[in-house]
Amino acid sequence: MMLMVQDLRVTFLLDGKTGLRAVDGVSFDLAPGTSLGIVGETGAGKTTIARALLGLHPSGCVQGSIRLDGRELVGLSEEAWRAIRWRRIALVPQSVGTALDPVYRVGDQIAEPLRYHLGLSPAEAWGRSLELARRVGLEPRHLRAYPHQLSGGEKQRALLAMALSCAPDVLVLDEPTSGQDMLSRARLLDLLDALRREGGMGLLVISHDLAAVARLTERVAVLYAGQLVEVGPTAEVFQDPRHPYTWGLLHAYSDMSAARDLRGIRGAPPDPANPPPGCRFHPRCTQAIDRCRREEPPLRDIGGRWIACHLGGLQTLLRAEGLRKTFSVDGGEPEERVEAVREATLDIREGEVVALVGETGSGKTTLGQMLVGLLPPDGGRVVLEGRELTAARGKERRAMMSRIQLIPQDPFDAVSPRLTVAEMVREPLDIQGIGTPEEREAKVRQALRTVGLPASPDFLARRAHELSGGQLQRVVLARALVLEPKLIVADEPVSMLDPSEQARVINLLKEIQTERGLALLLISHDLALVRKIADRILVMHRGQIVEEGPGNRIVTRPEHEHTRMLLEAAPRLG
Repeated sequence: MMLMVQDLRVTFLLDGKTGLRAVDGVSFDLAPGTSLGIVGETGAGKTTIARALLGLHPSGCVQGSIRLDGRELVGLSEEAWRAIRWRRIALVPQSVGTALDPVYRVGDQIAEPLRYHLGLSPAEAWGRSLELARRVGLEPRHLRAYPHQLSGGEKQRALLAMALSCAPDVLVLDEPTSGQDMLSRARLLDLLDALRREGGMGLLVISHDLAAVARLTERVAVLYAGQLVEVGPTAEVFQDPRHPYTWGLLHAYSDMSAARDLRGIRGAPPDPANPPPGCRFHPRCTQAIDRCRREEPPLRDIGGRWIACHLGGLQTLLRAEGLRKTFSVDGGEPEERVEAVREATLDIREGEVVALVGETGSGKTTLGQMLVGLLPPDGGRVVLEGRELTAARGKERRAMMSRIQLIPQDPFDAVSPRLTVAEMVREPLDIQGIGTPEEREAKVRQALRTVGLPASPDFLARRAHELSGGQLQRVVLARALVLEPKLIVADEPVSMLDPSEQARVINLLKEIQTERGLALLLISHDLALVRKIADRILVMHRGQIVEEGPGNRIVTRPEHEHTRMLLEAAPRLG
């Protein structure tokens, strides 16, 4: 293996005393002619790793091992590092504005490594610089210019030419597309892809530009708060992320093929000087358990993917298998039986938004009611958090049903007209026997504030007929949230509202879903609506799920004829 990094730790001292562990126990390797991407949020430690590979940190900050062809680099003197930089390992830094010396012409700066490392004469170095310039898409005039006379994209190419000048064994690209317009970015990626395909050189791409990493690398390592949380083949990791952080990172990325709105990861990255105990991602994770708060998970091989998660990665919250439901009409003669749901199988992962779409009468509501346990299936089963809901009884069933809540299509179906707002929202707590009367009242007020409603005595005393449609829908949402469920099944939650109130309620639902880490099954006949919120879309027709897939794929490349019909019938302005 050409480059081997083992248990790399980089610690900076704050005020000369407090240790800030920017990189904590990172290991990876890079063979000749291969490529690796390192991705993560700002502050994850990506650039710190890049600088460590070139010995650019102060003495004593770096621990662990960095081996190049078996030679240990950690602890080398500055003189020894100078012989390695550019010649063996070269870096194209993120900050192109400050990487070039403003008092020297660009061509002279490209020629400098050629003269220092390869011993070329000034004329030979200049000729070689012209070749490198043409290779990266620059012209002779660019070499005669000073850095301030070049655009950001041109500076990036000049630095790339400098990095390639001595044909290094390892090329490190730190945010190579940062600050570039789309056309310049596309040209640069074409150039880097061509360099990658030439073979021989190891390529390390450090970036938050996931599309660039997908284009340029074969493997990817996901970095969070200085630690690796997932490592695997780039295409597999990006198509099927298994760590909760990787899943959130990909869903926060802006992609031209995505139809839904952007959704950030809840919370904020931890302070590197004071990281949380246990798994560093647990304060933001939707599936964290007590062990996650106490013990740091090791990075281990789980089915060919290296994942740092006590649960083995992203969990399936709910799974339905082979659900069937038939209704009898007028006495139940065979010819008068209706198959509302036929062999429906689906799953919903932690924190995921899934949309179930189909025309009226396709079986969507029936399926939703079976999922939450309000309607017994004729066949099949529902598994919630690893336990079978359809087989549970008594206290176990009540406890399980508190974890999954239904928002019905008509909010008047969910509440009694005799109850006040306070009683409507408190009723699930009363049924479950949760908390003291004072604690229940506090939970009611908090739930109402969460959905944007007042908790004043006057509002708490109102009844359903005294509320607008939007207010009542929010009360029903507060009623569903008061038990702190893990999954909400929302059946046409905005179909009875005007467009303005629809937008407000949907945006509220999205915000609550993200901040609380809920999973959401959104049942609707409106593809134009669900495409803005859903991670995956299931299409139901005549009691069967006939198509499913990522929201962007369903909307842009539908495979089933019924899906195409639904898309053609979707509302359009013009």
